[in-house]
Amino acid sequence: MSAVSEQQSKVVAVLGAMDEEVALVAQQLSGASHDPDSKRAGLDVVRGSLQAADGNGVEIAATVGGMGTVNIAASAQYLIDRYHPKALIFSGIAGNLNKSLHINDVVLGGTLRYLDSDMRLIAQFAPQTPEFHSDAHLLEVAGQALEEMGITHIVGTIATGNYFVDSPEKTAQVQAETGADAVEMEGAAVAHVAARNQVPVLIIRALSDNADTDYEVFKEFDISEYADTAAKLVLKIAAQL
Repeated sequence: MSAVSEQQSKVVAVLGAMDEEVALVAQQLSGASHDPDSKRAGLDVVRGSLQAADGNGVEIAATVGGMGTVNIAASAQYLIDRYHPKALIFSGIAGNLNKSLHINDVVLGGTLRYLDSDMRLIAQFAPQTPEFHSDAHLLEVAGQALEEMGITHIVGTIATGNYFVDSPEKTAQVQAETGADAVEMEGAAVAHVAARNQVPVLIIRALSDNADTDYEVFKEFDISEYADTAAKLVLKIAAQL
């Protein structure tokens, strides 16, 4: 293994769908710089280091990947190809479907399922599975971090689709089709790409609403509080890796 590969294998890749979800992570990095090569992929990857629990540094490569399954899948593949990360953490917000949970609680993606995909066809290709899962060790580290932060959380099911769930009718449909605890537009695609590349992945979602808000209203929300919850968790987890 080359010296470059050895260095890159220590990187933890962090991915979010929106600016707010990544900016709070990037702000906490030491020696942060922008990777100019990432612009060719339509990204702005920030590289920097974070002090680990053992006192050593953890290298972070963080970027906004865009909303929707194709945008985020392309971004995840770029991070994997470019930085060969030892782990890929996807962090952001989601709509709540679980009546036992509340706004700003966290769902860790134990299971991730697509909303609008026929997995009988897609699962014929690698990694040949109808659903996807976060890495067991990363789930354990995340659970411990959430306990220390005093944040209510579950390891649950997250549904991913290329449309915004914003009505009781759509919410009921998603729950019936997937049994999900949260719904969003990227998580399953990130986990799918990670599984194809055999990279440990963790999907984190802080709940920002109850999946009942029209997008034209939702886009005016200040999501910084929920994104901040997810970002703090990412940094705490990365410091343990």
